[in-house]
Amino acid sequence: MSGFGWDELIDAHLARQAAERGLARHSLEAYARDLRDFHEFCERRGAAPEDLDAALLTAHLEELGARYAVATQRRHLASIRGLARELVEHKIIERDPAPSIKLRAHPRKLPRTLSRRDVETLIETIDASTTRGLRDRAMLEVGYGCGLRVSELVGLKMAQLNPREGLITAFGKGAKERLIPLGGAARRALAAYLKRRDEEFREAAGGKRARSAAMRRTNAVFVTRLGRAMTRQGFFKALKGWAASDPRTAWISPHTLRHCFATHLLEGGADLRAVQEMLGHSDISTTQIYTHLTRSHLRKAHRNFHPRATRAQAEKGTD
Repeated sequence: MSGFGWDELIDAHLARQAAERGLARHSLEAYARDLRDFHEFCERRGAAPEDLDAALLTAHLEELGARYAVATQRRHLASIRGLARELVEHKIIERDPAPSIKLRAHPRKLPRTLSRRDVETLIETIDASTTRGLRDRAMLEVGYGCGLRVSELVGLKMAQLNPREGLITAFGKGAKERLIPLGGAARRALAAYLKRRDEEFREAAGGKRARSAAMRRTNAVFVTRLGRAMTRQGFFKALKGWAASDPRTAWISPHTLRHCFATHLLEGGADLRAVQEMLGHSDISTTQIYTHLTRSHLRKAHRNFHPRATRAQAEKGTD
């Protein structure tokens, strides 16, 4: 592929990433944005693909540093690293410059979560007398009960549900498949919603209403009132609507449910590896961030239950 410019090389790289890694559309778009920024930087510098070296990459990251945090610089570096490896494979450059680049360490921001009681309050806030309410409650129960990413939740298909066995098959980043237990509350909420949804489908088809064509049976589990699959934006709007009335929950996003899932499991004594598997994390260090959130819970448990955790208990034991 020698002789090709940045445009052709980046397009070929993105196509390969989509084919070999099965990246989701949002991930590919993020890669494309980062590589477009790098391409524009190289054009300003008059740098061709064969000019890629540590100095050029460092200069790009320094320019990004004036606008973005270290975390964003790391993401750009990761995007360019894959492209650099392909340039090496095609003998456009001799060696990959990315491994020699060192960015300063930065503390990882701890995710904000709700207490168990706040999650229960939010669920109880949802009006389950309407189809919309049944849908939103089922989405919240499944999102919180299974720790799904919002893209996994809105993209859930009927074939991925196994309520009899109490399992959901989720497809995460890179189309990686994993099985997640479906708890009792989520199963009940799903059953109530799907029953109402099917009734509405039948009514729409039987009554030949204008929207009957849009309300035809779909593979999507969660649908809008027009029968179309829910979107990330649609669920965000619905969740914020239910949460807005209480300042304890007004700040949340759909991803907060995933944080709560992991934190509450670890607080309950779940094994870190099991939580990693259910979340679909490829690296356990990503899961370990939730152990920091559970330290106060551990201190409270130790204080309440260890026989010599407090001075009063220790003195009582010496009598």
